[in-house]
Amino acid sequence: MRVAMIGTGYVGLVSGACFADFGHEVVCVDKDASKVETLNAGGIPIYEPGLDLLVQRNVREDRLSFTQNLEEAVRAADAVFIAVGTPSRRGDGFADLSYVYAAAKEIAEVMDGYTVVVTKSTVPVGTGDEVERIIRETRPDADFSVVSNPEFLREGAAIDDFKHPDRVVVGTDDDRARAAMNELYRPLFLNETPIIFTSRRTSELIKYAANAFLAMKITFINEIADLCEKVGANVQEVAKGVGLDNRIGGKFLHAGPGYGGSCFPKDTLALTRTAQENDAPLRLIETVVEVNDARKRAMADKVIDACGGDVDGKTVAVLGVTFKPNTDDMRDAPSLEIIPALQKAGARIRAFDPAGTVEAEKLFANVEFVSGPYFCAEGADVLVIITEWNEFRALDLKRLKSTMKAPVLVDLRNIYTLEEAINAGFAYTSVGRPNG
Repeated sequence: MRVAMIGTGYVGLVSGACFADFGHEVVCVDKDASKVETLNAGGIPIYEPGLDLLVQRNVREDRLSFTQNLEEAVRAADAVFIAVGTPSRRGDGFADLSYVYAAAKEIAEVMDGYTVVVTKSTVPVGTGDEVERIIRETRPDADFSVVSNPEFLREGAAIDDFKHPDRVVVGTDDDRARAAMNELYRPLFLNETPIIFTSRRTSELIKYAANAFLAMKITFINEIADLCEKVGANVQEVAKGVGLDNRIGGKFLHAGPGYGGSCFPKDTLALTRTAQENDAPLRLIETVVEVNDARKRAMADKVIDACGGDVDGKTVAVLGVTFKPNTDDMRDAPSLEIIPALQKAGARIRAFDPAGTVEAEKLFANVEFVSGPYFCAEGADVLVIITEWNEFRALDLKRLKSTMKAPVLVDLRNIYTLEEAINAGFAYTSVGRPNG
């Protein structure tokens, strides 16, 4: 099939490259000339393991291309995906759908012949109805179907998630659109992937409900971690004992500094706003949002407490600033709350992140970024692990201690044990576990 992917952000670029790898002919469209130029030159504007090789292979085999020319791409396409951003709207938290609606209008103006218009962006319930209205109003003679097809990609594992998903969700009541979507995802039938066909509005809500539930699991275990610290229990053992229950499962039960990233913060907020607007408030999710916001700020207090209650004039070494490992994504990262709070308390910040430095330097003021974890720790009064990159999991703790001014380690991801830290000579603070 011939596919046009509108938007070459995280979702659009990964989806476009994977569809091309399925054998489809994909043209990715973006208005950002520098981004298109970078992609055409073989560069990748985001960090995602394996994406560079996937893109290069499919470009080389003439299945994947990049352009600013929306008209040319859409006219030739059987399916057009809208994969533009839907950030939280300033002031009220609703999803900003202006990019989605603008894309719908532009698609309507140029599409030729029967076209399946697929909303891949995460959008509130009813967005597909409005997209259809816009296209119909713009081109009353158009032959098209509007489909919801939410993405469920984890940053850092997106290619595997696309090619081996738990499920594919498709929202349409149109037989022609259903046939087209079956053809697009045909390779997944070989893996017996569940493909759920449902109404468009149900499909839109599935995405939000899934993200809200996962955010709730993270927030739940973080609050249990706080209780563990008060009563002398170990949150990792609690999580294991709870997660072995098949009704619950062990994923997303890892205590830490709170969730961040491109999905959970904006999607939970947008869902609560939609629920309020429809007079069906989601009190549970509203609380999740509030607790998570407060938790990020509380992590700075944990660091200050570990330093005897004062970080004024002290050097805080930070390992990891992205919201999770294997990405350069800084959106709603816990570090964006923790680092400014420590600076406000008088701390000097030195930081290292394997992939996030370029993005982080745009967002932080007066933070010294260095080229490795041992440089980061040199002369520091405290070392703080915020992001659990694999290369932080087997550091030489004794070497770290020998370079530091004070042997204080605050592990906000629980990647070391109390015994390991004490044996290396550290005063150790973790999340939801005994400290020493």
